Amino acid sequence: MRHNALRGNTGVVGAPALGDVVPAVASRPRAESQLAQTARRLKRSKTALVGLGIVTTLVLVAIFADVLAPYSPILNSPTETFQSPNAKHLLGTDQFGRDMLSRIIYGSRISLAVGLSSVLLAIFVGVPLGVIAGFYGGKLDTVIMRAMDLILAFPVFLLAIVIMIMFTPTAGIVGAMKVIMAIGIVRIPIYARLVRGSVLSIKEKEYIEACRALGQRDPKILWRHVLPNCMAPIIVTGTLSIATAIIVEASLSFLGLGTQPPTPSWGWDLKANVAWIQLNPWLALCPGLAIFITVLGFNLFGDGLRDALDPRLK
Repeated sequence: MRHNALRGNTGVVGAPALGDVVPAVASRPRAESQLAQTARRLKRSKTALVGLGIVTTLVLVAIFADVLAPYSPILNSPTETFQSPNAKHLLGTDQFGRDMLSRIIYGSRISLAVGLSSVLLAIFVGVPLGVIAGFYGGKLDTVIMRAMDLILAFPVFLLAIVIMIMFTPTAGIVGAMKVIMAIGIVRIPIYARLVRGSVLSIKEKEYIEACRALGQRDPKILWRHVLPNCMAPIIVTGTLSIATAIIVEASLSFLGLGTQPPTPSWGWDLKANVAWIQLNPWLALCPGLAIFITVLGFNLFGDGLRDALDPRLK
């Protein structure tokens, strides 16, 4: 009888019963995914949460601009020019009687669209070039990197100005697309060089050699093993680059080379109203604050995202 009791449900002397094994296995904690780890570290970063809140608010404002704006951003009202902030016009009116709050709300669409689209354009062109140059090397690497060095030889603003002069600035969606192309082109080398450096390190890892030994083709190795390990620096750099792209767009508009009137643009409004800054300081202060808050939000979120994706903080 004692011998049978020791056998239990497993039929082996001294072995624990099956009912005792299952809870022990089920109680083991599951490995946390990379996304869950990043989200957990982001929640602990106050600056990242503040930046994410600002960015989310700006995105919502841009999406629902038609609902939030009290007036048309391009409708002139000669009888209501240079009004100070009041109950009817919370941020006052400009020299044409246009409501400044409405122009700032609609201007968020141009700034965010240009910032996001130009960064995506630079990523979609620069990342493949960097992957090819770093993975294959040789003459292909030399040709691609010398082309990137040629673009980097020009200051970002100067090259963007030259490209915009070639494109001829216009208003509306076409004008915004020209600005996106100009800013995207000058940002391509940043991602090409960044990804090339990461690929040079990754392709020497043991698991890449194992993939080659198993007969996997280069496109599969690049898509499934090399590129995913380059995503962290790409995401962080892309987030921070949006802020830079917004500043470049505002600078081009301030110089008269960005989106043209009557399209609402923070940079153009800053240029048009800076002449009246002594008499009506709120006209230049409002678009300037909009640029400042937007850039601050993306920088805070980008810094927090960089810390969250840093493997040394795990």
